[in-house]
Amino acid sequence: MTTMKELIRSNLSGRQFRTELMGTFSLTGLILATAGLYGVVAYAVNRRRFEIGIRMALGAQRSDVLKMILRQGLVLALCGLGIGLPIALAVAQGLRSLLYEVSPTHPTIFVGASLVLVGVVLAATYIPARRATKVDPIAALRYE
Repeated sequence: MTTMKELIRSNLSGRQFRTELMGTFSLTGLILATAGLYGVVAYAVNRRRFEIGIRMALGAQRSDVLKMILRQGLVLALCGLGIGLPIALAVAQGLRSLLYEVSPTHPTIFVGASLVLVGVVLAATYIPARRATKVDPIAALRYE
């Protein structure tokens, strides 16, 4: 003899395990995307450090250059979200049967992941850009 609670738990244990596994894979994917995104954006901004030095040699203010680079990074992040969110929503609909008591299009998850990725892009843009604004303009002119 078993209780109804135990019977329900045994029937749903497989679906619950798949949901937990899917959550773990999703979190791992978010961490990998974060690391990759940071690396690519930081590398792209770092490659522009001599261009930034030349801009500053021509009279641009550090704050203006920093704002310009952050704006470009934000535009890039928003374009990526514009492309990625519809694809993610389509894929999530295909995973509906694997999830237990969770909506595949839960807005909190999509908004949270989007905010994390935009925050990573801004950090990945800001840190090297701040470093690049400290480049000596004379050294940048000599490099070219």
